[in-house]
Amino acid sequence: MRLLFSQVNTAEEAAEVARLAGEIWREYYVSIITLEQIDYMIEKFQSVQAITDQIFNQGYEYYIIRGDGSAVGYMSARPAEGKLFLSKFYIGKEHRGRSYASQALAFLETLCKDRSLSHIWLTVNRHNESSIAVYEKKGFRTVREQVADIGNGFVMDDFIMEKEIPVQ
Repeated sequence: MRLLFSQVNTAEEAAEVARLAGEIWREYYVSIITLEQIDYMIEKFQSVQAITDQIFNQGYEYYIIRGDGSAVGYMSARPAEGKLFLSKFYIGKEHRGRSYASQALAFLETLCKDRSLSHIWLTVNRHNESSIAVYEKKGFRTVREQVADIGNGFVMDDFIMEKEIPVQ
């Protein structure tokens, strides 16, 4: 199935992303981090208010990933210093394993080429083995490790991965 990537521009769309975030995060991350940290991170980074602030004040672009008219996931990215930072990339459980990640990453690579950005980079929890495997399969490599204090006694313990995008 061919996916559609619709940029988030309205409060209704931000609310749809926040709803998706709550569903996906609570389903996926319970085996990696505590429910308390999940709830804290959703409120801090994926609430309607946080998403709206990221879009209008921090330069992030959010995209709802749609297949057959329904939302299957979302992603968020921000160009900075000649690279594209992939901040968020999530696909709902029932939609995984259908090559949607390939289509989404191809979409991001096109954005990079159109904007003359040399790399896509991201952070991924170092215990998130399935996502790391997908990124490695798609040409990303780990460039360093990072532990970031996000408040409330929680940290993000991540690998930083990046992929070079050939400039045409």
